Amino acid sequence: MDRNLALALTVGAGVGLAAQAPILAALGRDVGALAAAAISVSASTLVLWFAAVSLGGVDRLGAHPVAWHYVAGGLLGAAYVLTATVTVRWLGAAGMITALVAGQLVAAAVIDHLALLGVDRDPASPAKLAGLALVATGVALVTRT
Repeated sequence: MDRNLALALTVGAGVGLAAQAPILAALGRDVGALAAAAISVSASTLVLWFAAVSLGGVDRLGAHPVAWHYVAGGLLGAAYVLTATVTVRWLGAAGMITALVAGQLVAAAVIDHLALLGVDRDPASPAKLAGLALVATGVALVTRT
């Protein structure tokens, strides 16, 4: 995949992610947060299964044992959906996404620094730590009431 296409797709996914939480919060007001999260994850599952069957990729299911952290990825996704559904009401879409990205960046820096989950080691530099401090400042500013 071309790097520019990858960047454009990722930005587009970010736009969708920003819209997802308010949509789920509205659904949660009607059916409850847990049911809204379940509906969202179920819809995602159906779309992804349809894509996997249509585009190929299910032929290798069961061919190899699955490592625990592969399954944990789905569980973490469900936790995100439920958390976003609940917290966007109090933080707003921008506040929720800012806090979400901050959490992702801190966790990613730890994963990189310790070479966890199969990634190559990328030690935390003073510049990276300063960037994370700026992100934390951004969270404080965006979520300030």
